[in-house]
Amino acid sequence: MARAQRETEEPQDAPSQALTPLSPPVQPPEEPRPPLVGRLSEVAGGLPAVISTMKHAWGEMGPVRGTRLLLKVNQKDGFDCPGCAWPDPGHRSVAEFCENGAKAVAEEGTKERVTPDFFRQWSVADLCAQSDYWLGKQGRLTHPMVLREGATHYTPISWDEAFALVAEELQALPTPDAACFYTSGRTSNEAAFLYQLFVRQFGTNNLPDCSNMCHESSGTALNETLGIGKGTVTLEDFDQAEAIFVIGQNPGTNHPRMLTTLQAAARRGCEIVSINPLPETGLNRFKHPQEVFQLLGSGTALNTQFLQVRINGDVALLQGLGKALLEREAEQPGTVVARSFVEDKTLGFEAYAENLRAVRWEDVVERSGVPREQILAAADLLARSERTIFCWAMGLTQHRNAVANIQEIVNLTLLRGSVGKPGAGVCPVRGHSNVQGDRTMGIWERPKAAFLDSLAREFAFEPPRHHGLDVVDTIHGMHAGRVQVFFALGGNFLSATPDTELTARALRRTRLTVHVSTKLNRAHLVHGRRALILPCLGRTEHDVQAGGPQFVTVENSMGVVHATRGAVAPASEHLLSEPMIVARLAAAVLGERSKVPWVSLVEDYDRVRELISKVIPGFEEFNRRVREPGGFSLPNGPREGRFTTASGKAHFTVHTMPREELEPGQLMMMTLRTHDQFNTTVYGLDDRYRGIRGGRRVVMMHPKDIAERGLAEGQVVDLTSHFQGEQRVARKFVVVPYNIPRRCAATYFPETNVLVPVDSYAEKSRTPASKSVVITVAPSVELAALVEGSTS
Repeated sequence: MARAQRETEEPQDAPSQALTPLSPPVQPPEEPRPPLVGRLSEVAGGLPAVISTMKHAWGEMGPVRGTRLLLKVNQKDGFDCPGCAWPDPGHRSVAEFCENGAKAVAEEGTKERVTPDFFRQWSVADLCAQSDYWLGKQGRLTHPMVLREGATHYTPISWDEAFALVAEELQALPTPDAACFYTSGRTSNEAAFLYQLFVRQFGTNNLPDCSNMCHESSGTALNETLGIGKGTVTLEDFDQAEAIFVIGQNPGTNHPRMLTTLQAAARRGCEIVSINPLPETGLNRFKHPQEVFQLLGSGTALNTQFLQVRINGDVALLQGLGKALLEREAEQPGTVVARSFVEDKTLGFEAYAENLRAVRWEDVVERSGVPREQILAAADLLARSERTIFCWAMGLTQHRNAVANIQEIVNLTLLRGSVGKPGAGVCPVRGHSNVQGDRTMGIWERPKAAFLDSLAREFAFEPPRHHGLDVVDTIHGMHAGRVQVFFALGGNFLSATPDTELTARALRRTRLTVHVSTKLNRAHLVHGRRALILPCLGRTEHDVQAGGPQFVTVENSMGVVHATRGAVAPASEHLLSEPMIVARLAAAVLGERSKVPWVSLVEDYDRVRELISKVIPGFEEFNRRVREPGGFSLPNGPREGRFTTASGKAHFTVHTMPREELEPGQLMMMTLRTHDQFNTTVYGLDDRYRGIRGGRRVVMMHPKDIAERGLAEGQVVDLTSHFQGEQRVARKFVVVPYNIPRRCAATYFPETNVLVPVDSYAEKSRTPASKSVVITVAPSVELAALVEGSTS
């Protein structure tokens, strides 16, 4: 079993349960056999994607049910894909889904069930010994379940008893701040709004969410510079862009429908530049699975330039691009810098330009790892493009200098005047279907005063004004005993967070852990003194309340709010919708303290949306507008050329170029997904595009780095991370030679989240730095011990 070591003192007042040596392991188990490593795929999509889609959809749901559900995905009268948040086109095809979207639907729509009989057969300890893939494949949860103090098995509990148990624990807390309420990005707008209202009426702003671990850095950077924490482009802008930069992002696996948009752009002559430590198949060539004539062809070439940046060399590269543009402007005044835009719409340009003039090309090349001529070629494209879009994802947001990464992108857009006009702007690509909507609804530990004032006026109570706990603070709070109840509305908190062993110890110190879920996951197995699993309806399922059939709403990556309606019967008659779970929980906990008619509200979700329209700007006439085909767009000042900062102008920013000081033998490691994965959900054991099959415990390294350490392809090694004198160890990973920059390494999460220090996070945003982990690699000590024993 993989293990982690962390040298730290345990709090003396921790519950004894957390210190027992009998606690089951918390990390995914070792794999029975090493993965097979073959050739990388040269083309994304195509016939393999079609075959994979049918295999997952029909295998999990059957041909009839599977086809029926897939034909409802992302349709105007159907349901929003439970996967990524890429927006839907105005004119939709019959099959408006991608391979990984089909996997997400199959995972939720599966015919398999996890019933009370299952929990009678499997103890928590036995379940801990199973892989994440195995846990997910057991099927949909059907009944609310409880793990009582000292018990080895979950047992059934009624909904009334479950809500009473949570109420008992919450009401016994010394302060409302002793509870934390986590949220996954899958939660609907209606459920999220009710959830934050309940939490604030309970008396806390402890609302950590998955944004804390992904695009928090984007929101922080964009709010400071443009005045809005969201992107500034629409899907239609991609039809007009002359250049698209895709940075720190792998659309082929994480947002496959984006490839259709990029393909259309490439075909009309738009130039695409990809910037990433790994060459990704999805940005190389793409065969649209719905274009029959393409299935046997070579596909469409996408990126015209690939800049292979070192891990966390992005600030250096982006400053190199800016420096090149300024040098060209000096040679040909008035040809590069958008002078009128800069003078009328921005502040801070001279300080930015002065900083770049002092930057040395030697440092740009050395710290980015990209040759100067490649940087100049990309800058040449920027200089001649009048309409440029910058896209990015986790490859930029999960570093200690993540906010600087994104603000250097903003600097380039401002320098060229590439924001607030058609075909240009910034595009943070969100990874979960409603993570952006949850934040819009008020899921945030640091709410703005204006939002709290609106809640106070509408609901006649005084919301807490002090900032709550984010994900990092929540882990520390549970570990120290300050947070005693942990409630999660969706997600897999244990597997999604950094420092797996520390997070597990933290969860085990609580009095109660509660997870609202559709499927079994590892977070259910690492628990407080008592634990609840509350099963909810999925996105694909009919939601019928006292007022009749209901729909909920979501907000996509580009600020469009639209309806989503389930298409099949629920997996169990015992499931409740997320809005109903929140409403009944609030009624049980708050009782007469709250004047909100909780249960009455969720008899008809129009009543919830009416309240949202009174509190959240941009949602006026919510019920009418969301019923229009395709929904409606939220206000976005920077998209329209109006910057909503305090100064009313966009801001250039100045950043010091980071320098990663690696000691001899050390590598900079980043974590990433396989092609058979969405966030912590593992659909299968293959990474088809990267040529890795049948396993996940691999470390991808440059061949020269492998040889330099005396290692060999296929060798089993241990990984050790180093941070402020602490060491964390992950055992038994297989060495895979890969096209990656020297002194860099790539691994899959959640298997290597154990190596990510909880206190290594981005400045300002506090996003865990999962893409900047310093490691050393050595032959597995367990295997070495076996060899030594056999020869002695």
